[in-house]
Amino acid sequence: MAIENPSRDEIGLMLKKAKRIAVVGLSGNPERTSYMVSKAMQDAGYEIIPVNPTVDEVLGVKAVSSLKEIEGHVDIVNVFRRSEHLLKVAKEFAEIDADIFWAQQGLANEEAYNFLKEKGYTVIMDRCIKVEHALTK
Repeated sequence: MAIENPSRDEIGLMLKKAKRIAVVGLSGNPERTSYMVSKAMQDAGYEIIPVNPTVDEVLGVKAVSSLKEIEGHVDIVNVFRRSEHLLKVAKEFAEIDADIFWAQQGLANEEAYNFLKEKGYTVIMDRCIKVEHALTK
């Protein structure tokens, strides 16, 4: 099946409801897009959980190596990994307590999308969470 994102209105409602965002591939480099987007979301009041095995801490928060290390519920898993890695991340996502799988702008993988949709998950691909958040204010 082709990738079909929820409507802008639906995405807006999801973002209003969400509190915790796990960011897979969050860089500690302030010049990287993952850092800038996550900082903006943190500044907007979201709890950011960095998921990156190569850093200890990002945005003042201790990083975890994988999604499985996160305790408690996650509203959104926001992914900053190349498209070919999305299926692996999607499989790990399906093993934790999370609601929405979100692949950042420029990232899409039909196999990962189909895998998650067949399990009943909400999937958003090739959209920037910061842009969507700004559009729904």
